Amino acid sequence: MKIGDKVRFISSVGGGKIAGFQSNNIVLVEDEDGFQIPTPANDVVVVNDDDYSISRMVSQKQQQKKAYNNDDEDEDYDPADRPVTFKAPVEERKGGDKLSAYLAFVPMSPKEMTSTRFETYIVNDSNYFLHYSYMTAEGNNWTLRSTGEIEPNTKIYIEEFGREDLNNYNRVAVQAIAYKREKAFLLKPALDVQLRLDPVKFYKLHTFQENDFFEQKAYVLTLIENDAEARPLVVDAKRLKQEMMGKIAADSPKSHAPKHDANDPNAPIVVDLHASELLETTSGMSSSDILNYQLEHFRKTIKSHEKEKGRKIVFIHGKGEGILRQALINELRYRFKSCTYQDASFQEYGYGATQVTIR
Repeated sequence: MKIGDKVRFISSVGGGKIAGFQSNNIVLVEDEDGFQIPTPANDVVVVNDDDYSISRMVSQKQQQKKAYNNDDEDEDYDPADRPVTFKAPVEERKGGDKLSAYLAFVPMSPKEMTSTRFETYIVNDSNYFLHYSYMTAEGNNWTLRSTGEIEPNTKIYIEEFGREDLNNYNRVAVQAIAYKREKAFLLKPALDVQLRLDPVKFYKLHTFQENDFFEQKAYVLTLIENDAEARPLVVDAKRLKQEMMGKIAADSPKSHAPKHDANDPNAPIVVDLHASELLETTSGMSSSDILNYQLEHFRKTIKSHEKEKGRKIVFIHGKGEGILRQALINELRYRFKSCTYQDASFQEYGYGATQVTIR
């Protein structure tokens, strides 16, 4: 069998001429419309005319089967019983050559959030195949929960779990390598992402948002997006909670509320962001929940005075490890760019306060 030979399909109607060889076992058959069809070599036969009739093909199939099996059995063989081996080429989309992948949790009964179970998916939003491993951790030990291959621009179901399993999902990891089949591609770094999951989020309806991958709302976490791998900040939860609760001795400023003349228009507004000052109790709240509450109080304060040009606001956040302060600085850099900030007076507030000026 060589390029240019006329051939017929054995298990289906049609034929054409051999345009090339994809591998030792796959030939490319070009039909009358010029479309090249990858076909197993044992599913075609060389002919000298264009007779593609069913009777002719059935006869040829029987002859070929006898040649392979050296017997006269299966004379009643129906070509329709042969499994389909042709697979359409992968369709690539514009912009899909930058690697993007996501881990998604979908509630099975979104109207019953207190009792629903969840499904886990990995979404491959790129033109690459992904060979992945999905794991969860208990202490220092990891458990492999799923491994396999995800085709380009598809999602794959991983598993189902209930609320009783949430304590086993505090830490998850996804490792993956990206590649393309039967064509050249740019090499991508191996993916290795660890994420911390907050079980409390699975009890909150607003955690699950509209998205591009599922018809229903889902909790979607980024593994990699446009070739930028997600690297979430890992902090010591105990120290973070101590800082936000104001229980580190060095965290306490000299004076939480210095006395200023109430009639002085230039006197700064003082806002204490310690959790103990903002909340009556933190029972049932995680460290991230407390931090989000502090940041929301910070945003509301800025917005309520944003029209008061020149207004100074002192936010007491404590020193600690600097996590809350850094979160405030990020807000000021990206959300409230018009504001200026500096360390507040050490004599009045110690090290743990930042002064913001409305501009």
